[in-house]
Amino acid sequence: MSYLENAKQYTGSDLETIFFRPMLTGASAQDLGVRVLYNLPAPTTVQLWDGQRNILQKYDAAGWTGGAAAAKYQKTIALKRVKAELGFSAADYFSLVYERIAASADVNMDDLSGTVLEQAETTLFRQAVAENIRATMWVGDTSAASGYNTFDGFLKAVEEFAADEQIHTTTYTAAELDDPQRTVELFDNLWQNADGRLQDLRAEGQLAFFVTSDLYYLYEKYLDAKGADAAYADAINGRPALAYHGIPIVDVRLGKYLPGTAFNQSFCMLTDRRNLVLAVNTSDFPGNEVRMWYNPDEMENRQRALFMAGCDVLDEALVCYAYRQ
Repeated sequence: MSYLENAKQYTGSDLETIFFRPMLTGASAQDLGVRVLYNLPAPTTVQLWDGQRNILQKYDAAGWTGGAAAAKYQKTIALKRVKAELGFSAADYFSLVYERIAASADVNMDDLSGTVLEQAETTLFRQAVAENIRATMWVGDTSAASGYNTFDGFLKAVEEFAADEQIHTTTYTAAELDDPQRTVELFDNLWQNADGRLQDLRAEGQLAFFVTSDLYYLYEKYLDAKGADAAYADAINGRPALAYHGIPIVDVRLGKYLPGTAFNQSFCMLTDRRNLVLAVNTSDFPGNEVRMWYNPDEMENRQRALFMAGCDVLDEALVCYAYRQ
């Protein structure tokens, strides 16, 4: 049995360009469904400008009167230092990496260069880190003794807003979900009670209903019940994406994470994607790195990463929330 024994370490620009940037920019960032800020100077501060006030004045010969400075609001994203670690038996690790290489049609199996192996190993670890960042940005809770407790996620902030009555909140029961029509009623309730600023943002195409998988499935069943030919075809072929009145419905895919938390197990949230911010930093803290190596004493391959991450809701007024009691 062969083993992969070459050590790899990414620091500085390599840490950014090879490991983190591919999963936090472009299509990978869009898959997260939220606003991603990568390597902005720490502390990561988001500027919110008030551009809605009336700045037009009547023109006369009196010249300029001098306008007031634009109102500026700041929100600082609290970044926490995070470490990630994986360990594989050497034989299992070789099989995992070899399988990834063999699945590529353009790879010459008689000439596996170091670059090909490095890409396969890096992709394996990067996918694990990306999924854990995604899970933590939703169910993270620093007060928890275990689990996803490296930084606080969106649900912790939203449920605190709901408890303090800072946002519009409605509830539903498990029995109500026996009727798929209830999903449409939930969407209508959140939309009709949304802040006027949130409703106006619909024209910019960034609004979304973030829902748990049970509501996503029920809405699909609601659409399946329609008598049109298109509904029948979609029931057979599936739907690549769902929307309600043009607003995308995003399945947060937390089915295996929520049961281990104290958060609501079923929910629907209406907000602007840009209102949910995930920040990751790999440049402003000494010691940030990704390291992969082989431990001959234990006959295992180890992977470690050190970086900073955090997330927050920028404006609670732009959030409407429904959850199952």
